[in-house]
Amino acid sequence: MSIKAVIFDLDDTLLWDERCVKEAFEVTCESVKEQYGIDPMKLEDAVRQEARALYETYKTFEFSKNIGINPFEALWGNFNDENEHFSHLKKIAPEYRKEAWTRGLKVMGIEDLQLGQKLGELFPSERRARSYVYDETYPTLDKLKGKHKLMLLTNGSPDIQNEKLTALPKLTPYLDQVMVSGSFGQGKPSPAIFEHAMNLLGIEPHEGIMVGDNLKTDIKGALSVGMKCVWINRNNIEPSVEIKPDFEIKELNELHGIIQSINSNVSS
Repeated sequence: MSIKAVIFDLDDTLLWDERCVKEAFEVTCESVKEQYGIDPMKLEDAVRQEARALYETYKTFEFSKNIGINPFEALWGNFNDENEHFSHLKKIAPEYRKEAWTRGLKVMGIEDLQLGQKLGELFPSERRARSYVYDETYPTLDKLKGKHKLMLLTNGSPDIQNEKLTALPKLTPYLDQVMVSGSFGQGKPSPAIFEHAMNLLGIEPHEGIMVGDNLKTDIKGALSVGMKCVWINRNNIEPSVEIKPDFEIKELNELHGIIQSINSNVSS
């Protein structure tokens, strides 16, 4: 049977999250340059490293890893979700932000708790000020809308992911379904979340196709339930020996032709 539904990842598939985060780091780190005369890029590297290490020390780490909440989302998210794990994340987030930036400054030889606090508050503001989609996001969705069911299947906190969608009012009307791992209780690549997604769409595995940038979550998860998958590899990442997508593309505008080809082969 032909493809009836297209399931999209959000971050760095439709939404250019990497750019949003990068620019927020750049502006936040640049604010320190004049006062202390340090290299903003080196401060960014230090904070990223310290944030990752600190994030893994919290008792919420395993839950966060399972749901798919990365350290940099925790540097700006509010976690206003109804769940005891999210409640704990919400409680520790302010301290985590301050501590991550304070530790990053310390790596650069700067002992300044007040500045760490200030930067921990500036970064979320700068991240929220940015919301980019790729040039081909809306044109691709225009071609698919009405011909296929369209679903967003994203890992993360519902509060954070919904905040991203609110900042993109043009995106949601394209979508027939939105599913966030934090609401389901398991994240990609769990087969269970893909099976639930298919149930919501009313499709069998061969009637859907998953599109995402992450081999270990989007692609591995789709393959685990027998669904075709498209890996969008914009950054020329080395292919994996273990995880082999059905298709690899560099831009979303290549997707329509792939789906047409699949459907033509089925009909013939």
